[in-house]
Amino acid sequence: MSPIMALHRLSFRLRPAVTHARSLHTSGCGQQQEAVAVESQPEPLSVFRTPENDPACHSERQLGQYYTLPSAHICTLFPHGLPRRYQLQMKTFNEASVMVRQPALEVISYLKAADYSKPPLRYLFYGLIGSGKTMSLCHTLHFCYTQGWLVLHVPDAHIWVKNCKELLPSSYNTSRFDQPLQASEWLRSFRNTNEHFLSKIKTRQRYSWTKREFTEEGSPLGQLVDQGISRVKSSSDVVGAVMKELRAQSGTPASNFRLAVAIDGVNALWGRSTIRKEDKSAVDPEELTLIHNLKKLMTNSWTGGAIITTLSQTGSLYTPKSSYLPQELLGERGFDILDPFVPVSVPNYSEKEFESCYLYYMDRQWLQHPQSRTEEGKKEIIFLSNRNPSMLDRICAFL
Repeated sequence: MSPIMALHRLSFRLRPAVTHARSLHTSGCGQQQEAVAVESQPEPLSVFRTPENDPACHSERQLGQYYTLPSAHICTLFPHGLPRRYQLQMKTFNEASVMVRQPALEVISYLKAADYSKPPLRYLFYGLIGSGKTMSLCHTLHFCYTQGWLVLHVPDAHIWVKNCKELLPSSYNTSRFDQPLQASEWLRSFRNTNEHFLSKIKTRQRYSWTKREFTEEGSPLGQLVDQGISRVKSSSDVVGAVMKELRAQSGTPASNFRLAVAIDGVNALWGRSTIRKEDKSAVDPEELTLIHNLKKLMTNSWTGGAIITTLSQTGSLYTPKSSYLPQELLGERGFDILDPFVPVSVPNYSEKEFESCYLYYMDRQWLQHPQSRTEEGKKEIIFLSNRNPSMLDRICAFL
């Protein structure tokens, strides 16, 4: 079978999905002309894309199709939150496209129907290594961002429990340790994402940092964040104060925001640490100021938001690589604290999703080897990758 015939065969399988996607965008003279042009000159590779870039409008009609993240949203919402290989792919393809998948659609539907006068529901993406948990989280976060939510995002909680460059005794609680570099970096990302909220939210209490430095009650939250960035030594305590303010104000009649708490690799909060004290003994994650304050956000003692998390084996310490179920990675203590939660399984690509990804790589000229464009070559890629998104990306990088 020739490569052209193979492509037409693949596009024929996905054509029903395209018919639905096109029907959503036929209003307006320019769009009608564009639709006519598409039908007069059909392009088989267009089946993997959807013109609907608003995650609030995504439904099962767009399943398996790619939508484009606006560059402005990437700079503000995901300064550090996207997977490393996806960032490389963005530079290579000169665009940021995210596949619409069922796990993200499921959580988005829950967020639309939730009662925010009640304590926050906890959503937990889990699945095999490389199945797309982080990208499902990012898709869901993009929905929250476009709906005007305040986003508190921890891109990789495991970084906070290992490879700490600077560990200082806490000035607030002598039994804990501060991580000023990680804290100040997180505060910069938080400010970048939520800058439009920081002047509107006011602090509810007075905070003292030194004998001469303090933040008065009623100050803008941005002033509190700037304190942690400019005075790195107090940055860990500032992170705790920011989280405390948001937890206390979210869901109150005076607040004008909904709070999305997103943690990638939430199992790090109840795992083990590689950080060592001066006496070479291991630091328990609970002894870290950042982890201690982040755990408080995991409780259901506040309202007006949602907690969206993933489990991660990649950064998980001292656990088998084959483990991926919540009870395996969270452990008994973490499972009991998070329970009840909504588990959302993230599987490998379905046949439709794989073919969509395959066509996307073809369109981006990512598959250069002649055999990779044949039906037999496609079957071999399926066999080698088992339709695992991460493995598929790595295999195709060599083709």
